[in-house]
Amino acid sequence: MAGTMSGKDLKRLRIPVGIQSFRTLREEGCYYVDKTPLIRQLVDEGRHYFLSRPRRFGKSLLIDTLQELFEGDEALFQGLGIHGSWDWSVRHPVVRLSFDGKHDEPGDLECSISNQLASAERRTGIDPGSPVPINPERLRNLLERLHEAAGRQVVILVDEYDKPILDTLKNPDQAEANRDYLRGFYGIIKGSAKHVRFVFVTGVSMFSKVSLFSGLNNLDDISLDPQYATICGYTDEDIDTVFTPELPGLDREEIRAWYNGYHWLGEEKLYNPYDVLLLFKKRKFQDYWFETGTPTFLYELMQERNVNPLELDNCAVGTKLLSKLDVGDIDLHALMFQTGYLTIAEEKRIEGQTLYRLEYPNREVRQSFNEGLLRLLDRKKTEEYFLVRALALLEQLSSNDFDGFSEGLQSYVSGLPHQWWGGSGQLGEYESHYAAMLYMLLCGVEAPVQPEESSSRGRSDLVIRHGGQVFVLEFKVVQGEKEAEDALDAALSQIRGRGYAEKYRAGDEPMHLIGLVFGKEERNLLGMRAEAA
Repeated sequence: MAGTMSGKDLKRLRIPVGIQSFRTLREEGCYYVDKTPLIRQLVDEGRHYFLSRPRRFGKSLLIDTLQELFEGDEALFQGLGIHGSWDWSVRHPVVRLSFDGKHDEPGDLECSISNQLASAERRTGIDPGSPVPINPERLRNLLERLHEAAGRQVVILVDEYDKPILDTLKNPDQAEANRDYLRGFYGIIKGSAKHVRFVFVTGVSMFSKVSLFSGLNNLDDISLDPQYATICGYTDEDIDTVFTPELPGLDREEIRAWYNGYHWLGEEKLYNPYDVLLLFKKRKFQDYWFETGTPTFLYELMQERNVNPLELDNCAVGTKLLSKLDVGDIDLHALMFQTGYLTIAEEKRIEGQTLYRLEYPNREVRQSFNEGLLRLLDRKKTEEYFLVRALALLEQLSSNDFDGFSEGLQSYVSGLPHQWWGGSGQLGEYESHYAAMLYMLLCGVEAPVQPEESSSRGRSDLVIRHGGQVFVLEFKVVQGEKEAEDALDAALSQIRGRGYAEKYRAGDEPMHLIGLVFGKEERNLLGMRAEAA
């Protein structure tokens, strides 16, 4: 429910921004969303797991919780769901690896693993032998010796397993070398099965088992398993219960619109913890998660493949495509889904096949991603430039100043950099490119704009809902001015004839049908016509 909530008498705890240590959270009185019932289920039902989640989604904290659990520090789990059902007398040695360093030069990855194995050996008093074996055999030796010394099998936890590959995607040779090295290294884990009690591997991407985990092909991928969908991230219930003391003074519906929406086929949608914690700390709605990593690589991939931004929001992909990721064979939709810029909006079964409809998860991602793409395409323009342009166009629409809207759009298009024009598939060639230009601009100011909104008889190019009104837009591109009038008639006729506006008639909002015609030669708006629906 929107509005403020009362909670003056509730005790506020420390907000754990950036804290990935389970021990710190528990010992220093921080907010903590209890994931231990799901961890209990994991341990009971299997032994080898893989989980993919976007950055800053709580993967490292989950890994740390697993380590503390298997090492048996009971005091940290007092009052949590798992406490009464865990045998605290049984403690397992833990080998934990994290690839958060530098891996872009030959030898970096091998050095990182060697240092981590050496640290594990020192911590547990294991002698690697002399001469020190190469890393794969060193891991095998460590697992065997730890099992022997403790009398218990070893737990292996791997965080950011894919970073050595993701960091080097622009250098395919090094990326392939890192991938091949990791494949052999992970293969040692399966070959040491008798020494291993539990394996949990996590990262951002879903590199195929064939390419990376062929040596560890017994991993159970729970990334899209509905029963584990909430093992990282916060649900609405978590926000309303665990964080109740932080809600007064914040609009609850705004929190949901800004940050909720991630979905991995479970019953609930999720919040990125990083966003929520910073919101509660700073008491201001901002793009906290997006600011921690501008997706320049994604933008460059879009430009390289001439991908129209309208193709991203509300797109459909198959199950195989969603996990299609390997060095030299990267699907843009899969990469955007795995990195958190798109999420699953709907799952459908058609002709025995499963399809997923993808969309931006929330206002933060939708607004920031498109705004960032605009700024990258035209580096000379400031954020304020796009903001002023977008707000002016929206104001003209809401006041039904369609002449002003037309002039403002003409002025904006005329200022587009020449690199946007040119070869096939770029702006100026098709209607969708002009629609994309307007769509990206309006997304940057949180305008409710929907690309290719479906009706029973087709898809409109753009629908804008603003100022209590609905605007249904159809774009046309013609050779020159002589064809503009006929094209305007055709655009409005198409909106009416295919019933693009019919789905909105149930509401009381005034509707306007808008036809826009652009010229290939002129590379600008030739004419616009609006009529009430």
